[in-house]
Amino acid sequence: MLMEKRVGTALIQVEHRDVAHQLNEIISNHSHIILGRQGLPRSNGQSIISLVLEGTTDEIGSLTGQLGRLKGIQVKSVLLKNKNDE
Repeated sequence: MLMEKRVGTALIQVEHRDVAHQLNEIISNHSHIILGRQGLPRSNGQSIISLVLEGTTDEIGSLTGQLGRLKGIQVKSVLLKNKNDE
């Protein structure tokens, strides 16, 4: 059975820059589900990255799960329900 794709977003707060290399590697490995990326540096030394995603729940869960295991990273995602599923 083919899993349907979902559209969603992931909001990532980077508290420590020393994980930037690992974070970018994970994002790069999941580039096939990323439609857009925006990074916002903040004056308090933290950064925010917003990703617009399109993929299966497994693909998106893999991305957010790997990011969430990094020390100094917080990640939250929101997925839209496919209108055909209602």
